[in-house]
Amino acid sequence: MNTFSGSPAIDLGWPLMQNNITRADLDSLIEYLRQESPMLTQSRQVRLFEQEWSAWLGVKYSVFVNSGASANLLTMTALRETFGPGEVIVPTLTWVSDIASVIQCSFKPVFVDINPRTLGIDDQQVISRLTPQTRAVFLTHVLGYNALTQRLLDELKARNIPLIEDVCESHGATFNERKLGTFGLMSNFSFYYAHHMTTIEGGMISTDNPDLYETLRMLRSHGMVRESDSAQLKRGYCDKFPDLNPDFIFAFPAYNVRSTEINAVLGRSQLKRLDQNNERRRANLRLFLDNIDPEIYRTDFEVAGSCNYAFTLILKRPDSAFRDKLEQRLRAAKVEFRRGTSGGGNQLRQPYVRKLLGDHAFENYPEVDHVHFYGYYIGNYPELERGKILALCAMLNQLR
Repeated sequence: MNTFSGSPAIDLGWPLMQNNITRADLDSLIEYLRQESPMLTQSRQVRLFEQEWSAWLGVKYSVFVNSGASANLLTMTALRETFGPGEVIVPTLTWVSDIASVIQCSFKPVFVDINPRTLGIDDQQVISRLTPQTRAVFLTHVLGYNALTQRLLDELKARNIPLIEDVCESHGATFNERKLGTFGLMSNFSFYYAHHMTTIEGGMISTDNPDLYETLRMLRSHGMVRESDSAQLKRGYCDKFPDLNPDFIFAFPAYNVRSTEINAVLGRSQLKRLDQNNERRRANLRLFLDNIDPEIYRTDFEVAGSCNYAFTLILKRPDSAFRDKLEQRLRAAKVEFRRGTSGGGNQLRQPYVRKLLGDHAFENYPEVDHVHFYGYYIGNYPELERGKILALCAMLNQLR
């Protein structure tokens, strides 16, 4: 049996996510499928989920797609079609699809380091790197923490530069008592199994801009004009291209990233208890941060308004020997974790970015590099027992 400081290993049986699809969710899906001829491809359930999501978030429009990565891709494509090529400021700590979508849409990614208290972009670095070529700031709210500041919002407004919010990991988190995802020109959400709520796979793009909404609807489905909700837009294309069948006018060289009625039924069921589950997650995070040793681990995160589906465990100081001991102890206790947090750490160390920027660009971003080597996330879900959280904290604090 592995021991550290005389303390025996314990079995906490702690996966990254647990019970994120309930019996009630499955029953709602079964009830839908029991209809005589249930529609399975994108139809009424998708539309209802989009409307209910928009109402919950506080925006006018939402477009349901098959993943958060597809939400990223459509958002960047719509940005390119609207504003043309240029630069997009991106975080160094995020999921690969954020930066990949920027590259895939022929934008130049401009990286900034993180604020260690939010794990999001350092707003002063963002402001210092804004240029006439900046087409947007693509900001990720990492693991439930808010990455916005009023200084950043004011500067972007003054320069008329769009903000794009990646809220894939932060459903229900707020800034100044307003939900994240309502500040940007467009915002992206993911409904992957490990997140706050799930449609198994799925994503959402939300916006208040009616023109972007119509563009996104078309981009989702091959660029087909008939997917638009605007009769005026459809009539305009028909008048301009009278030689084409109105059912098959393709405005963009786009994608097929539609989801299904099955995913939407699950999303509608899950949305009903999202707020309640999020309150439990907030309480869990407070308990965790209040009980780990602040001399060993970072506990000074900006938690106001946060909503975390994970516990952030980051060493206060770089210590490779302690890190290895920590990982060994977590594995022995059957606590699943991800080093570097959800995106694997410093994206500039990844092969796809090294091809663009070289093998040493990551050296200019020390804050994210610390998280890359000495930061983790551990699952946080509503069913976690208070005693299990305290047992984990005690185990972590005993390590020396």
